[in-house]
Amino acid sequence: MKIALIQSDLFWENPSKNRENFDSKISKIDSEVKLIVLPEMFSTGFTMNASAVAETMDGETILWMKAVAKQKNTAITGSLVITESGKLYNRMLFVFPSGEIQFYNKRHLFTLAGEDQFYTAGTEKVIVEYLDWKICLQVCYDLRFPVFARNTENYDLILYVANWPKVRTNAWDALLKARAIENLSYAIGVNRIGLDANNYEHIGHSQAVDFLGNYILEPQEIEGVFVVDLDKNKMLETRAKLDFLSDQDAFEIKL
Repeated sequence: MKIALIQSDLFWENPSKNRENFDSKISKIDSEVKLIVLPEMFSTGFTMNASAVAETMDGETILWMKAVAKQKNTAITGSLVITESGKLYNRMLFVFPSGEIQFYNKRHLFTLAGEDQFYTAGTEKVIVEYLDWKICLQVCYDLRFPVFARNTENYDLILYVANWPKVRTNAWDALLKARAIENLSYAIGVNRIGLDANNYEHIGHSQAVDFLGNYILEPQEIEGVFVVDLDKNKMLETRAKLDFLSDQDAFEIKL
């Protein structure tokens, strides 16, 4: 499956400008791409001004995602601020070409930035099934919690969208490789670049790692669209040969 990773600077709390920016990049993506991945809070940047920028599930950004998915005949995913039933979520949307939507609410809220004071944590791990791929949806800080990501569902790809700052880039690189290796799964991380309104610098390092920890796409530090091609059969052959997942510990997660 061909996947496009879009690494970009973000316009602070300006959904219309961000949609316009991503439109210009998406327009150049060819028809062989079957999934487009945007960063965390791609319409606003990682803001704690949640109530001011929140959209509904019928809001303009989701309508835009549906239009992109239909026009390009591809799925599109990324997170944004959603308000629902009086609560605010950092919600990762997965929009199918048909317009169907599945979503994952970020489980691990970044307390260092006060995210837990404004957003409601998710309670469910979400595995999306798309084109015979099982894709685990994760957001930024989730990367630091391997138990939640443990591959007990035999997913094929674990996907992280982020606003991960430069100061902790080494952790981002190391943990993405770790998640791929320990789960015998492809791992993709899509991060933003640029300086946000809180003066945090981001250098991206969007990347794709195979099931043995080898780079398919090495960490990138420039704005751009990066296309990778993942081979599910090759991964399944490796799992059958090594079969590490059969030896993993059994446990239950209490949320």
